[in-house]
Amino acid sequence: QVQLVESGGGLVQAGGSLRLSCAASGRIVSRYTMGWFRQAPGKGREAVALIGSSGAGTNYANSVKGRFAISRDNAKNTVDLQMDSLKPEDTAVYYCASGSTRNNFDLWGQGTQVTVSS
Repeated sequence: QVQLVESGGGLVQAGGSLRLSCAASGRIVSRYTMGWFRQAPGKGREAVALIGSSGAGTNYANSVKGRFAISRDNAKNTVDLQMDSLKPEDTAVYYCASGSTRNNFDLWGQGTQVTVSS
């Protein structure tokens, strides 16, 4: 079964840290563009961080630059999102996604809730 499963969400105080993990099965993460997206209540989905296939770089939303870091562990077939200096406006459901390009994500996880209290 081809799927992505996120973990690591939760409740944290402002200024704290969380690490999200996305475990892939049926798809090798190093061969695809991987991304973390988020959707806050009443807002549209936005791309937070992207990492290209092996050898390609990373991209971040301006709102998280310097605070979030995306990484890939090829041995574990996972993609992580380290989130530091969290702010209440980071509160959202975070989704992991995979695709052939940065404009074509065809596989999505179920999402994990991140709540940052002030």
